[in-house]
Amino acid sequence: MTRTLILVLLMWLYGAAISAGASRETNELKRLDKALEFRQDYIAGRQHCIDSLCRLLEATPNSTDLMMQIAESYSGFNNDSALVYLHQGALLADGEAKLPFRWKYASLLPLAGLHEQAQREYESVPFDSIPSSMRESYYDAGRQMFSYIASSFAHYPAIAGPLKAKALEYQVMLLKELSQDSDEYKFNLGEYYFLTGMKEKATVLLEEIIDSQPANSNLRARAAHHLSSLACERGDAASYTYYLAISATADVLSATRDVLSLQDLGTEVYGKGDVTRAHSYLSYALANAVECGAPLRMIDASRSLPIIERAHMELINKSRRTINWILLAVSAMLLGLIGSMLVLRHQMHKMTVLQTKLRAANNAKEVYISQFLQLCSIYMDKLNQFCKIASRKLAAGQSDELYRMTKSGKFVEEQSSEFYEVFDNAFLHIYPDFVAQVNVLLRPDCRIELRPGELLNTDLRILAFMRLGIEESARIAQVLNYSLNTIYSYRNRLKARAVNKETFEKDVMNIGNIG
Repeated sequence: MTRTLILVLLMWLYGAAISAGASRETNELKRLDKALEFRQDYIAGRQHCIDSLCRLLEATPNSTDLMMQIAESYSGFNNDSALVYLHQGALLADGEAKLPFRWKYASLLPLAGLHEQAQREYESVPFDSIPSSMRESYYDAGRQMFSYIASSFAHYPAIAGPLKAKALEYQVMLLKELSQDSDEYKFNLGEYYFLTGMKEKATVLLEEIIDSQPANSNLRARAAHHLSSLACERGDAASYTYYLAISATADVLSATRDVLSLQDLGTEVYGKGDVTRAHSYLSYALANAVECGAPLRMIDASRSLPIIERAHMELINKSRRTINWILLAVSAMLLGLIGSMLVLRHQMHKMTVLQTKLRAANNAKEVYISQFLQLCSIYMDKLNQFCKIASRKLAAGQSDELYRMTKSGKFVEEQSSEFYEVFDNAFLHIYPDFVAQVNVLLRPDCRIELRPGELLNTDLRILAFMRLGIEESARIAQVLNYSLNTIYSYRNRLKARAVNKETFEKDVMNIGNIG
């Protein structure tokens, strides 16, 4: 049980460490992206400082101190300009003041591909003539010069090996000249440990430099680059990316163009599938090499051109895919919109028809009520007339005649005929195509044919009452003044003539329904 808990704890700690590493890597890349957004501002700021020194030099054209300051400001920014000012300074300076111009000039010549000239210029300086106060600068220039030349032959170990050893010799001599309390000493000692394979000691000192130096420090950029190499050797991809991002950020903030970290980082993130960043970083690295005027860096940067091209093509293809998906989505939305508009148009048409039918139904109801009131008025009038006739007959003692008049059914027949006329007109006003609709429900050989001048017949009136909701045969018989059996017979005969006998009466009830 205890072993299991320990194993789980170790796995959790390992996962947390990986997560923290990924988080700091991501954060550092975001800081670099932010710095690159303002890259031109940092470059403009450095150029402004150089321009200010140049204006001072115009006022005092023979000032070798200003020439050295301008040359050092151009170093890592514009190699050609730095060489020009170092050369002019060497021509103008006298005695010991000339020496730093010569060895610093020699230290930058390898960037222009002038390796032999650089060594001749550097070695032509008499060591005995160098004051002890200048030896730190002399050794640092020698270390830098031989490091640059060695990097030109990186693919030729037999040539690069002795050059690296020479650079290391000058670094050992430089360490003897530096104050052990200075960050320059710690960095060079850490670099020495790094170059001689003492990785743990190198890591401790180089981490101290990163912690103590400001974000735009050249020492911080160089220390982070060495730490990235150590991370790469031990297979720690996250740390490799993290330290390269620190180094590249420091270079961007200081407007340094003589760099390798941004190029290495671009290649690394491309391998991880981050095409957008890869294209950005490698493009900036190539622009730095061109703007710096250093052929050595241009050659290094040119190796990334195939990657830049592939990244560019991938970005284009990704954009095309995105555009295609957007076009597809827009097309789908457009088709959906057209479909919705068609459905809406159909619904609006149905609503228009519905409203027309509703208006017609309302008008029909008004007419029906009017006809019903008229019929009631007629029957009340007829009833009054009958009452007057009956009263006169009875008053005149003509009860037998009254009896004969009522028994003959002529009076009822006359009233029924008048009722049918009014009813037929009112009903057909509400359902003008009722007869045609009924015939659709009947078999072709059994359809109803009206006589000339006839609006409805008995069959149709029975069905009309059913359509009005009077379905009970007894009520229909009472209104039409027929016997109940007669109504049953009519209904059965009509059902027997129907196309669909089972639903005939229900179909009649649906005649004229809205929608």
